[in-house]
Formats: sequence, structure tokens, C-alpha cells
Amino acid sequence: MYRFKELLEANADKICALLTEEHGKVLDDARGELSRAIENVEYACGAPELLKGEYSKDVGPAIDSWSEFQPLGVVAGITPFNFPVMVPLWMYPTAIICGNTFVLKPSERTPSSSLFVASLLHEAGLPAGVINVVNGDKEAVDTILEDPRVKGVSFVGSTPIAEYIYTKGTAAGKRIQALGGAKNHALVMPDADLDNAVSSLMGAAYGSCGERCMAISVAVAIGNETADALVGKLSEELKDLKVGPGTDINNDMGPLITEPHMKKVRGLIDSGIKAGAELVVDGRELEVEGHENGNFLGACLFDRVTAEMQIYQEEIFGPVLCVVRVKTMEEAMKLINDHEYGNGTCIFTRDGEAARYFSDHIEVGMVGINVPLPVPVAYHSFGGFKRSLFGDLHIYGPDSIRFYTKRKTITQRWSSTGVREGAKFTFPSHS
Repeated sequence: MYRFKELLEANADKICALLTEEHGKVLDDARGELSRAIENVEYACGAPELLKGEYSKDVGPAIDSWSEFQPLGVVAGITPFNFPVMVPLWMYPTAIICGNTFVLKPSERTPSSSLFVASLLHEAGLPAGVINVVNGDKEAVDTILEDPRVKGVSFVGSTPIAEYIYTKGTAAGKRIQALGGAKNHALVMPDADLDNAVSSLMGAAYGSCGERCMAISVAVAIGNETADALVGKLSEELKDLKVGPGTDINNDMGPLITEPHMKKVRGLIDSGIKAGAELVVDGRELEVEGHENGNFLGACLFDRVTAEMQIYQEEIFGPVLCVVRVKTMEEAMKLINDHEYGNGTCIFTRDGEAARYFSDHIEVGMVGINVPLPVPVAYHSFGGFKRSLFGDLHIYGPDSIRFYTKRKTITQRWSSTGVREGAKFTFPSHS
């Protein structure tokens, strides 16, 4: 794993170029993805500490007891198009150091970087057959879910597919962690540092074209004065947003992943207009010179969005930010807690009491306070609430050790030589 980390760093430019050319995200975003991926490899390098188990001496007369963490066997990961380097590295470094072999099924839209990174593990000295990359679509997924040799499956993607994998996989007796979709809200309080909040929202809403499960897609503003100022500042910032090929380091945002997805996003924008939301910034007519047939869509900003609208209810997965106006913090929190997704959220405020109340009572798995993308670092675990997560354990970090191992508890006793005790017919006790 140490050698693998070194190879990832040595090949960073090649990995990021592959990622950008195939996915379309800008190079800076690709570099950020790889950096967070490497953190998970570093975490896996702590295997001796992570897997050392537990030991209790003298739990009874001359009796010791301990727990060991043993591998499941063959485990698999099914990963999305939007983070083809980072998400697989959320999974297989930990799975491998726990003693498992791993089958990776990357997205058919972005397989190249996943294949190249896996090849570096072989170069680092991993034995053949420990990491396996299988390309394909639903047929490959179903084969993984049905094969009795596969004992556990990790998944990151949309909620309908996450639910399908969880239902089908658990019915087949497998251990499943399936991370689904999101509708992440940012709560903007009247006392917020609005300039910093706007800068944060720009990156969180429009970075990687909004094709992130942690993207902020809803800004909930407390009061019309806050909302007017927020929309005004965002509108000004969006004038300077540069959209074009991800390989151009001057661009802030690249294309969407496919033409069908672009059409889906445009359809949701049209539905928002039809429902009565105000499209303050319209990116639908964007044309990128030399790439007129590319999947480019400019940033869009809606104001006066309400909870019954499709653009509020559904995960858009595109460069669209919806502003919802409410009167109170309580109303804003109810809005967030009532949504079917509970992946990530954040609050912008200078009020510590408000921030603490928000983090204590919001029903969302990952919470930021003046942090728009509260993605946990590698030694914590990532996962949401409600229909954003199917399964009991979050992904990577401490939860991943539990997911990729089974606990075996051993109790042993060595009687004194020549001493025989009579039979006991009561339940064992510590006496």
C-alpha cells in the first residue's frame, strides 16, 4: 500500500489527464479528486493498528477472551461515473488490507482511469487476482449480486439503483452498503458572511457541473432581504464563470457526462420555469466555440423555488442552484428534514448557538458549519441518512473495517495440570 501510494503520486498527471479527457471535469477538480483518493490509501496503510483486535484477560477463572477481524472473502464495488478514481479508492484499499480479494465494476462511462489505477496496484506488487476490474452494465452488476462467492458489495450511485442493489443483494445473503442520491441544502442565515457564503456556494453548486452527490443544489435563505442579497451576489459571480473543455486550465466548469443526461437536466430546468420558479440566470443557450456539439450547459440559478416543484424534489445532478425563501430557521430545518434524501447539508452563520442547534437537530448524515461540502476526511466515514444510504455501515474510514471483516470472538481456558473439576449445568458465569 505504501508503494501504491507512491505510484499514485508519481503518476498523478497521467491519472488526472485520463480522468479529465474521459469525464470532462476540469483538471483542478481532477487533482482534488486524486488527492482525496490518496488519503484513503494512507488510511489503509494503518492496517496493523486498524486490525489488531481486542483482548481481555481473566474474564473468568483462568479464562481469556479476544476478538479477531477476519476477511469476508470476495467482495465487490460498483462505482459511479463522477468520481472514477476516488470512489473505488474509498473501497478496495481497505478491503484488501482486511484480507479480501476485490472485484471492481466501474461505470461504463468512465472506465479508463479506474483500469489504470488498478494496474498500479499490480506494479506495486499486489498478487494477481487480488484486484479485478470487470467492465459492463446491468448484466455485470446482476452477476456480482447473484454469485454466491461474492460476500459483500459496496455501491455509490443513484437512489433507485442503490435500493435495487440493497434489496437484491441482501436477499442473496450478502452484506451491502449502497449509497444513493442527494438533495443537499445550504441554510443561509441573516447574519452570515454573505461574500464568503456566495464564494462557497459557487464552488459547491457548480463545481464538476453539479455532478456530485455532495453538491449543494438548494440554498435556503432566511428572509427576503437575505434572499435578495444572495441572489444578487450569485448572479454577479456567475457572469465570470468560465465554461469549456476541462483540459483548459482557465475553465471553471466542463461538459456534462452525456447528451442524454444533458437533455434530462434541461428538461428539469424547463419544468421549473413551467412550475413558476424564476430563472434568474439561464445557461441553456451557452455555446462553446469549437465544441458546438459538446454536452455543455451554462450555470443556472432559480429563485422563488417551492417544495412542491420537481426541481426541488429531484436530484438534478447538473449546474442548477435553487433558492428557496423562508421566514424562520425552524421553517428551513423542517424543509430539510422533510426531504426524502439526507446526504449532506450546511449552514452559513456567525451564531454559534444557531450552528449547534442546527447540527444537533438536522436529520442529515454529513453537516457543515460554514463548510459547503462537508465530506469527511479518510479517517472518518462517509454516508447519509434516509434514502441516501441503504445498509448499516458508512463507507471508508472506521466503518469500512467493520464492513469488510467479520468478527470472531475466542474464549480460552487452560486448567491447572492434574486438577479436575466437576461438571456444571448452569449457564457460564464469571464467578
